[in-house]
Amino acid sequence: MAKAGFIVYGVHKDGLLDPSGDLFIDQSVIDSSKKVLKDRGIELVEHDIVIASKQEAKDALLNMKHDESIDCLILFSGTWVWASHMIAAVRDYAKSGRPILIWTHSGSQGWRPVGGFVMHGALLEVGIEHTFVYGAANDEEQIDKIVAFARAAELKNMLNMSTIGVFGGRGMGQTCGVADPSQWMKMFGVDIDSRDTTELLETAKAVTDDEIEQAKARLLQSFAQLPEMDDSARRSISLYLALKKLIVKHGFDFYTIQSFPGLGDDYSATCFAQSLMLDDGVPTSTLSDFNTAMTVYLLMKLSGSPAYYGDLQHVDRATKEVKIIGDGAVPPSLASAIDPADYATHGIETEGAAGGISVKLTCKEGKGVLARIGRIDGEMVMVIAECEVKIPGNLEERKRECGIPFWPHAFAYVDCDIDALLDNYMNEYGVLVYGENLSMALEAFCKMCGIRAIVL
Repeated sequence: MAKAGFIVYGVHKDGLLDPSGDLFIDQSVIDSSKKVLKDRGIELVEHDIVIASKQEAKDALLNMKHDESIDCLILFSGTWVWASHMIAAVRDYAKSGRPILIWTHSGSQGWRPVGGFVMHGALLEVGIEHTFVYGAANDEEQIDKIVAFARAAELKNMLNMSTIGVFGGRGMGQTCGVADPSQWMKMFGVDIDSRDTTELLETAKAVTDDEIEQAKARLLQSFAQLPEMDDSARRSISLYLALKKLIVKHGFDFYTIQSFPGLGDDYSATCFAQSLMLDDGVPTSTLSDFNTAMTVYLLMKLSGSPAYYGDLQHVDRATKEVKIIGDGAVPPSLASAIDPADYATHGIETEGAAGGISVKLTCKEGKGVLARIGRIDGEMVMVIAECEVKIPGNLEERKRECGIPFWPHAFAYVDCDIDALLDNYMNEYGVLVYGENLSMALEAFCKMCGIRAIVL
C-alpha cells in the first residue's frame, strides 16, 4: 500500500472568517479529500495542524522527510499562502528524493486555487520537480492522477537501494537487454551484483533427496500431479531450490539469469525454476535481460500478481492480436481452466541441450497491460499498451501455428495503433500482467525517474 504524507497549508486558518462570515478553510473539503484517497487504498500520514509560518512549514516537512515509510508528499491548498514561508522547507524535503504533489481542490470559496497556483509557480521558479493536480474530491479523473502518482512513488521507493542479482553473462547475444550499472544506480538506486553460475551449480548439485521430497508439496500447489521424477525433473527442481537459497543468502530483490549458452547446456534449462520463482513473487528474467527483469519487477509490484514474459511471437494487424509464447517459462497460476498448467520438456537442443522440465498452459482471460522498458540510443524508454487476454475457440489449432504447441501461450488483444507498437517496441519479449488502471501509474513512474513513456 502506498503511503503519502498529507499536509494542509494556508495563512487564513484557525477559524478565520472571510468578510462574508464564512470560514476561509472548509474542513469538510479537507475531510472529503482525505477520505477519497483512503478509500482508494492510499495510507495517509497526516500533519496535525494547517501550516502557514516558516517554522510550521519547517517542522512539518522535516517530520515527513525523516519518516522513511512515506513514499510521497501531498501538499493540500486550504487557502492562499505566502510562498516564501513554504518554499525553503519544500526544497529541503525534495532532497529526500521522494516525489511531491500539490493538490488544489477546485472551488471559489476559500481561495484555494490562489494557494495552489502560488506554490505551483514557486516550485516551477526554483526548479523543484512536482506534480500539480487541480480538481475536486469527486472528480474521478483527477483522483486517478493522485492515486497513480502515489502508487508510482511507492514503486520508485521500493527500487531505491535494492539489488538485482545476475547469474552468468549475456544470454543468446542479447544486445537489447544489457544494462549500464552506473545508469541504473543514477536513475533507480539499484545495484547490479553480477556473479558467474559456479555457486548456483554447486548449490543445485548439493540439493538432497529429502529436499526434493519436500518440494513435491510446492509443486502440487501449482499442478494437478507430480512430474515423472527422472534425472531431468530432479535437476529442474534442484535448480529452483538453489535459486531460492541464493536469493535469500545474497539479499537479491530480483534477479536475471543467463540460462544459455552455459547453464542450460551443462546442467538444466531454467524455465521450470523461473516459472515457480515468478509464482513465488520473485521478479526475474532469463538471458540476463535486465530491461525485462526491471519491467517484470515494476508490473508485479504494481499489480500484486505474477507477470509473464514471453516472445512477441506474432502480431496480427487486422485483429490487433499479440501472441506471446514463452520457452516454457510462465507462472502456473496464470493458467486458464480450459488449458491448465502441466509439465512439458524444454524441447530445443540448440537452446539448452541438457533438457529439463518446462510449463505448458494457455493464459487465462482478463484485462491487463503489455509493457517493456528498454533503451533507444541510450535513452530509457517504456512502451505501455493496455490489453485484454482472450482464448480463441480453435485453441489447439492456434497453438500449432508456431510449431511448438507445448510452450505457454497468451493471446492478448491491444487497443492501439499496431504500427506505433511495432515501431517503438525494443525487444522480442512482451511482459504481460493482469490488472486494470495500471498504465497511468506506470506513466507517472516514468516521469519520476526520467524515462520517456510511450503510452499506446
